[in-house]
Amino acid sequence: MNYLTCTEAARWMGVSERRVQQMCKRGEISGVMKEGRSWRIPASAASEDPQGKKKPLPIGISDYRDAAQNYYYVDKTLLIRDFLDAMPMVSLFTRPRRFGKTLNMDMLRVFFEKTEEDTSVYFKDREIWACGERYLRHQGQYPVIFLSFKDVKCLSWAETFQKIRKLISLECIRHGELEHSQVLSAYEREQFHRLADEQGSEVDYEMGLQLLSLLLHKHYGRKCVIIIDEYDTPIQQGHSCDFYEEIIQFMRNFFSGGLKDNPHLAFGFLTGILRVAKESIFSGMNNLKTYSILDERFSSYFGFTASEVKEMLQYYGYEDKYAEICDWYDGYRFGATEIFNPWSVLNYISDQCFPKAFWQSTGSNDIIGEIIGHATPEVTESLYRLLTGESITTYIDTSVIYPEVQQNPYSIFSFLLVAGYLKVDSVYPQNDGNYMCEVAIPNKEIRYVYEKEVLNRTDQNSTAISISQAVFMANAEKLQAVLEDFMLQSISTMDGSSEAFYHGMMLGLCAVLGQRYQIRSNREAGLGRFDLQLMPRVQGLPGFLFEFKHTKKKEENLEALAEEALRQIEEKRYDTEQRAAGVHAIVKIGIAFCGKRAAVKKQEES
Repeated sequence: MNYLTCTEAARWMGVSERRVQQMCKRGEISGVMKEGRSWRIPASAASEDPQGKKKPLPIGISDYRDAAQNYYYVDKTLLIRDFLDAMPMVSLFTRPRRFGKTLNMDMLRVFFEKTEEDTSVYFKDREIWACGERYLRHQGQYPVIFLSFKDVKCLSWAETFQKIRKLISLECIRHGELEHSQVLSAYEREQFHRLADEQGSEVDYEMGLQLLSLLLHKHYGRKCVIIIDEYDTPIQQGHSCDFYEEIIQFMRNFFSGGLKDNPHLAFGFLTGILRVAKESIFSGMNNLKTYSILDERFSSYFGFTASEVKEMLQYYGYEDKYAEICDWYDGYRFGATEIFNPWSVLNYISDQCFPKAFWQSTGSNDIIGEIIGHATPEVTESLYRLLTGESITTYIDTSVIYPEVQQNPYSIFSFLLVAGYLKVDSVYPQNDGNYMCEVAIPNKEIRYVYEKEVLNRTDQNSTAISISQAVFMANAEKLQAVLEDFMLQSISTMDGSSEAFYHGMMLGLCAVLGQRYQIRSNREAGLGRFDLQLMPRVQGLPGFLFEFKHTKKKEENLEALAEEALRQIEEKRYDTEQRAAGVHAIVKIGIAFCGKRAAVKKQEES
């Protein structure tokens, strides 16, 4: 058990050190021990509020002051220290959704913003406060512009612009001190009112950041901090709803005015999922520094680290659930830091540690459907290999943009990585500034997302179940019938142009057997490489070996071709690995494909 001093406990509990000493004397803190003249206080007890109740979990809380005062808050305030050490003019943090971006940005706002309220009280019991005057002299010293685009999800450009205009208007109203500022000219106040009253043109709001920062700089005599949260949400919506060019044009001018060569800017922060660089949104911004999931700096501040999760489980009395929480919600790596999905961890503990796929319900996974719709046979096979637990090595461009999902199938993996659907196992930097990465599905939660989105969106779910049943029963006739019915309804004649397509299709359709079987594809065994192997995870289950053949000749005998596939399994001794693993019952299946037709042959051995 971890113990704290009275000083440390006071900081945790948000009370004075004297109050903690009195509580110890009166026996109001459970498990407290006295060692000489000092008290030793269990960390779990110190995390309780002064009345002894557990603090609630901050699920959906993005207000820093509320989170830090009233909820169990995982301290990320050292982000401030690390930023002030680096001090880039503009920082862009790209992370998946629900990884704490908005709460962190609000924390930065509360720390830096100059207000009538003494906001230092929200940091005095946090780690940043022990870092010294070098950092604390920035606290409460800057005018701040804060905009969050996380809810700008409209169906048209007209609606999107209306919503952005409203957000800028509300931020102007939040800075009501400008309305009667004596240092602003009449013209400047008039321009301010145009923005605040939603009377400006599209051009006026494109220049909104620049104008508002100018007015605040003039009023306070100090340059501004600009914070833009989830800047790319309306861009993704523009891609999905066919107003991509309009939103890109607006954002290019909006950010250029506010962040590029702006004499009224002290420093700025942006968050998003993607670094949308190729559209030149940030054209010429040599003051922009991007921190992606592959960068080491700031790697521990978005999401929970292993030690933070262990401490949280201890506090709520679930120490024994660490292995399960790792299986379900761990697996991400930002830089060199192991990261847990914070949204899912909080919901898991709140739900009495019953594991579910919490993250999939927090936003749209429509992009997965789009990816499947535009995937080449080779990409489809790679996706299904991921689904079966394998890793793949692929080129990763952290500047991937939404249209490239359609135009460049290999950008799929870049998007899936930065969006949180993949983890990095190994990174190999390239001379062009990008990376070759070995990637895989991070955990059970994301596997469920893949199974739901990939199988359901390709209308394969029920078919996959039928095929798994036919495979498990070693029923060649049923397997052939189900396959042909599926292909008749779901594939085009263009799809079935290569064996790789059918290989990927079968890999995906067998994926639902992943709980009972380790599914391997194109692995060396015996005297060659098998197409597909199902290695049983449980002793006593039969093993399966598949070999696929393909022909474009409609007149070719598929039955004979399937028999040839069976002979190849025998001649190449593909069963070597399974027999070495102690699998005695092995079902060998040869399948021949031509267009939307199939022939299936099987052989069982004990």
